[in-house]
Amino acid sequence: MKADFRSVEFAPGKVLSIETGRLAKQAHGSVVAKMGDTMILATAVGASEPRPGMNFFPLSVDYRENYAAAGKFPGGFIKREGRPSEKEILSSRLIDRTIRPMFPEGYFNEVQIMIQVISSDGQNDGDVIGGTAASAALLLSDIPFDEPIAEVRVGRIDGEYIVNPTVDDMKKADIDLTIGGTADSIAMVEGEMDEVSEQEMIEAIRVGHTAIIKLCEFQKELQKEFGKEKRTIEIEGKDEVLLGKIKEIIGDRFLTTSKAGSSKKEYSAAIKEIVNEVKEKLEEEYPEQGDVISDYCHDVQKDVLRNLILDEHYRIDGRKPGDIRDIWTEVGYLPRTHGSAIFTRGETQSLVTVTLGTKRDEQSVDTLFDSESKRFMLNYNFPPFCVGEISNRFSLSRREVGHGNLAERALKKMVPSVEEFAYTIRVVSDILESNGSSSMASVCGGSMAMMDAGVPIKKPVAGIAMGMIVGNGKTVVLSDIQGEEDHFGDMDFKVTGTTDGITACQMDIKVRGVSFEVMEEAMLDAKNGRLHILTKMAESISVPRTELSRFAPSFRRIEIGSDQIGAIIGPGGKVIQGIQKETGTEINIEEKGNKGIVVVSAVDADAADAAIARIKAITGSLEEGEIYEGTVRSIKEYGAFVELVPGKEGLLHISEIDHHRINRVEDVLQEGDKVSVKLLKIENGGKLRLSRKALIPNE
Repeated sequence: MKADFRSVEFAPGKVLSIETGRLAKQAHGSVVAKMGDTMILATAVGASEPRPGMNFFPLSVDYRENYAAAGKFPGGFIKREGRPSEKEILSSRLIDRTIRPMFPEGYFNEVQIMIQVISSDGQNDGDVIGGTAASAALLLSDIPFDEPIAEVRVGRIDGEYIVNPTVDDMKKADIDLTIGGTADSIAMVEGEMDEVSEQEMIEAIRVGHTAIIKLCEFQKELQKEFGKEKRTIEIEGKDEVLLGKIKEIIGDRFLTTSKAGSSKKEYSAAIKEIVNEVKEKLEEEYPEQGDVISDYCHDVQKDVLRNLILDEHYRIDGRKPGDIRDIWTEVGYLPRTHGSAIFTRGETQSLVTVTLGTKRDEQSVDTLFDSESKRFMLNYNFPPFCVGEISNRFSLSRREVGHGNLAERALKKMVPSVEEFAYTIRVVSDILESNGSSSMASVCGGSMAMMDAGVPIKKPVAGIAMGMIVGNGKTVVLSDIQGEEDHFGDMDFKVTGTTDGITACQMDIKVRGVSFEVMEEAMLDAKNGRLHILTKMAESISVPRTELSRFAPSFRRIEIGSDQIGAIIGPGGKVIQGIQKETGTEINIEEKGNKGIVVVSAVDADAADAAIARIKAITGSLEEGEIYEGTVRSIKEYGAFVELVPGKEGLLHISEIDHHRINRVEDVLQEGDKVSVKLLKIENGGKLRLSRKALIPNE
């Protein structure tokens, strides 16, 4: 069967091609999408009936990058793909968040979407292509799917907005934004940027949405030609009689509870008590309908909470729409970590630690596009106790990966370069309490903990989560949303940045047709909130500490000629291994052009200095006044010859061995002894004059 691709130019110079009916024909929907030489196979399969008792939509999205697609072997001992990488998890989340709202409300049949990168040219990333391909597979299938979505990446390079830039282009970009949506509205935005303004970010979203419209129209054309007839579904309506009885029993108690200004625990307990009462009163008339009654109560609660915000601008904790919860912070809480901070906002609390390491502590990242190392990483942990629950923790959840990635992207633009700060930096955010926006608490706490550790970050970074309620012809934007407002609201918009601009964002919109004007309003409100939070953070710490923790490793860095690297390493690594073993240090050498960068790290600063001294000696950079640890190679009547480094010996005269008179050198030193000496003078001809007594207190 011959390939039969249809193509569309959705942005200047950007062409996407899609074919169907050739591969994976037993799936309910399948397409191959191609851009450049990157090809994506997307399949969709949907269950014909919902599982008994199912009351939510079980959608799973699995994006995978096969190494064979780029002609590569997987890294590691087992040469096959295993559990999904962080990149694959994040890409799956982006696609899920855009597609999920497009299924019919009340549709509970299981749907599984699988997206595989089957060819990669190393330049066109498969993640955003996969989002559009997944939509096309659903649209052409018989699975109910309201309307197509598309995903694009927008980068800004030298002031120009480019849709789906190449991997090489993105290395020069100051905006990296992934955007998903329909022809009518934006559904998802996520990305990082170099302190850009709200207006610049809105413009990037506009550019991306223009391309999304063309991709959605292209899918509709494909549907007319290749689409299957959608299966007939029956979505069970509500029992209006039962709903009426529930409302009658509840009365205005949900409203009274929502206006009580309660804490999360108090509010949840009060709602639960009312729901249990409703169940008890209706149990005889509606036996075995407890779950249905709970769902109906949930819908009533949602309507009450939303209307309270829309009509009275009143929130369940008593705040007005633009108010931010109380904040308290502390740094240096943990005595043995290299840096620590507590950030508490309302009922959300993050304990953040910073660990400083060496080059060997960098995280190796192996992808289709690159094999690189990360020297800055942020890990986010969300234990069940932080929301007062019990659950098993078998592995890291996708949510933890996603929240950690957002916080990492928010902070990494402010991390100093390796030339400025040679340490590997690991930030860990442990969420101890959660009632909304724990990822933003991680950003704030991470910024403070790094300053506490003495990391010379360029500027402090703060983050805030914005929400929105739309209904009854009204729109209300909420600052610093908490859990119930996120759950019942129409938008979750997280924005991070410094005093000068945005560094990262993540937005999920649950309703369609939100205007760019409303988005800009939310961003400007977020800016005001961000500045307020930065002020509160500054009460504990506002600039990095000038000294590192005494428990952090010490670094020394020198430059040498590239032709001297071999002498430091020695045959089979013998010389460098010897220096590391004898001084208790770690030495890393990196060649850059015609020079070598030598970085020595050690917990003991004196050990690092000793290693540097030996390296200088090897490269002919012996310095008068420096201290060296050498080896006694031969003994004469008048003194001992001490080898400071391989091939360089100096005379330790008998008069320089100790402050008191020495009759025989052998009374103090033997051949092969290790001895610390000070280089007194480099005489004509390169002769070295050493002293041991200069290092011994004269009693």
